[in-house]
Amino acid sequence: MMLQNSEIKALAEELITDEALFVVEVTISPANDICVVLDSDASVSVDDCVALSRAMSAHLEEQTDDFSLVVTSAGIGQPLKLLRQYHKLVGRSIEVVLTDGTKILATLDAADDQGITVSYQEKVAVEGKKRKQLVDVVRTYTYAEVRSAAEYLDYK
Repeated sequence: MMLQNSEIKALAEELITDEALFVVEVTISPANDICVVLDSDASVSVDDCVALSRAMSAHLEEQTDDFSLVVTSAGIGQPLKLLRQYHKLVGRSIEVVLTDGTKILATLDAADDQGITVSYQEKVAVEGKKRKQLVDVVRTYTYAEVRSAAEYLDYK
């Protein structure tokens, strides 16, 4: 029996007991290898993943015995997929790749249904100065302009 993404996502959302947790993505291979990616407004623990995996396995075994299930958390550096993930990162550093290939390292100031607002410093030519000067830039991009965005951790 071929399982459907929408069914698996609905099952996962039904079985999640912590309101801070949410399903980011569900993928199912032709061989019924199921991967459920979780995120949280706070943090996702291994126990959260194990509890959901056990609960989902019990339900899925009633429907089919031919599947494998992996429940994992959204990793740092993975592209953001949901508005709720953007909201969680407001005030933090993100790396944005625009559809034209431009990479921007910025602070996420806001996110809504239309797009994101970021702030960063950019070197620009200032009239009367020989060297480019750093200026503070605040820009808003629609989601159509953003190829990907991910949390950025500075390891310095």
